[in-house]
Amino acid sequence: MKKFVTPFFMAWGMFFAVPCPLRIWDEKLRGAMLLYLPLIGLLTGGAWALLAYLLGLAGCPALVLAAVLTLLPGALTGFIHVDGFMDCCDAILSRRDLEGRRRILKDPHSGSFAVVSFGAVLLLEFSLFASAKLDGRFLCLLFIPVVSRLCSVLAICRCEPMPGSSYAGAFQDLIKPQYGHLTLNLLLLACAFPVLLFGLSGLSMAATAAGSLLAIWDGRRQLGGMSGDISGFGIVCGELCGVAVLALV
Repeated sequence: MKKFVTPFFMAWGMFFAVPCPLRIWDEKLRGAMLLYLPLIGLLTGGAWALLAYLLGLAGCPALVLAAVLTLLPGALTGFIHVDGFMDCCDAILSRRDLEGRRRILKDPHSGSFAVVSFGAVLLLEFSLFASAKLDGRFLCLLFIPVVSRLCSVLAICRCEPMPGSSYAGAFQDLIKPQYGHLTLNLLLLACAFPVLLFGLSGLSMAATAAGSLLAIWDGRRQLGGMSGDISGFGIVCGELCGVAVLALV
């Protein structure tokens, strides 16, 4: 039982800003912790969908609702994925050589590219929510964070880590080959099943997967390997794509 419970609470403590009810850590289970990242996405999506429903039911003004829904996913995760997104934007948009991009990626300070890029994401997502009539489709918000995190886990399991990243070295040895197979199957199911439930709106999950995987592919190409920052980059880009399809279809 410990090998199932401990990684979940490890993932909660690292990737979810809501206080963890059980603070435990086992370094030997650090690789398995990744498998529970989509469950953290489910908690995030559950709160996202529930708040969309409750505020809509209460007749909340559209602009206030849009602002809350835009900020909530980041707030629930302590903006950890946003941090990775901003670091990647600073590095990739600098147009430096590989060594220069990696040096910028590790710089703890945020540059102008990071600020402008995240501002653009906020503006786009806010305008999408402000113009959308979610009605019963708010349930799609439950699955979007799950799909974005499945893509990140799949990339971490299948891709070569960036030298010096938190996924390089001993941690990579803790990730078992079957983790990638399980994640891929879950990703395919998470993209297909919502279409049966929600019709065309369910395509927002496929859009999330496409946006996440393309962002991760470009991040790896630009920075020479997989890292936690690229994982966050994929999650933010994928969720923006998912919200876009949900709002526009």
